[in-house]
Formats: sequence, C-alpha cells, structure tokens
Amino acid sequence: MTTRQHKVHTQLHTQLGRAAVQIFAANDRINQILIEHLDPAAWRAKPPGKVRTIAAIFTHMHNVRSKWVRLTAPHLKVPRQLSRAHCTPQQARAGLAESAARCAEMLAEALGGCGGRVEKFLRDGWARPWPVGPEMLCYMLSHEAHHRGQVFMLARQLGFPLPKEVAYGIWNWEKLWKECGSPGGPGYDS
Repeated sequence: MTTRQHKVHTQLHTQLGRAAVQIFAANDRINQILIEHLDPAAWRAKPPGKVRTIAAIFTHMHNVRSKWVRLTAPHLKVPRQLSRAHCTPQQARAGLAESAARCAEMLAEALGGCGGRVEKFLRDGWARPWPVGPEMLCYMLSHEAHHRGQVFMLARQLGFPLPKEVAYGIWNWEKLWKECGSPGGPGYDS
C-alpha cells in the first residue's frame, strides 16, 4: 500500500468510525423518544399469547448490547443487566443510555482506524465472530429496529398507540442528530 493509499484508508476508517458513533447515538435517541412518549400503562401490559411485554423488549435490547460489549470489547466497562420483570421506564432509559455509550466506544474503536483493541464482532457465544466493519453496525441497528417495530405494534394492539408526532419524528434524522450533538446533521462532521 502506498503512503497515499494508506492515508485515504485511514481517513475513510476515521470517517466511518465517527459516523458509526453518530448513527448509534441517533438510534438510541429513537429508543429514548419511544419510552418518553409511551403510556405508562403500556409498559407492563400483558400482550396476548406468548409475547414479550414492552418492558421486556427494551430490557432485552439493553441486555443484548451489554452482551455485545462483554464479548467484543471486554476491556470496556460492561453495563449491568436489567431485570425484565422489575425494570421501570426510567431504569430502562438510564440503562439504554449507558449501553449506547459503551456501544459507541466499541464502534469507535472497531471502525475508527485508530488501532483500537476491537478486532472481531461477537454477537453471541454461539455465533461465529465477524471481522469488524460496516456489517457490525448494520447488525446492531437491525436488531434494534426490529424490536422498535414490535414496540410500535404492541402499543397499538394493547390500546396505547404512540402519537403520530413520535411515529413521524423518528424519521427526522436531521433533528435526531442535532439532539445528539451533531448540528450539521447526517453526513457532516460536527
């Protein structure tokens, strides 16, 4: 690799790492918005059939993030697990904020090109490790988007639909990014 190619490669990794951190922050902001606007009665409402409660879904999201950090970046402080049976919305918001911060650190090390200690992404003990790359971020985002879809659906089925402003607001990434400290919005370094 020539010096120029190395420089371009390093710049791309640095940009990817920064973008991954900003994207994951916006992703977590969406989770926070959902919990903020969810009717408190929906939190533990029992859905029909063998389906997780909304509380269990959000605690699962946090606990999986903690597992990703524990398996992929054990040198980082691993957030404590949340109890799906006893977790309050406030505890879930605090836990999700903490696990989002650790995931952001993990992503920065993995994708930032600064010689971080994260070299493989381990999704679970049963899964084959992946080399770090954009696939890692895509997997993490897909997992959370899937569960947010479940929350929207369950809230509606249980008689507690989220306000339309929330449903539309989660797609306003310019606003989400600004709320996460990136005033330029997607695609701009801030």
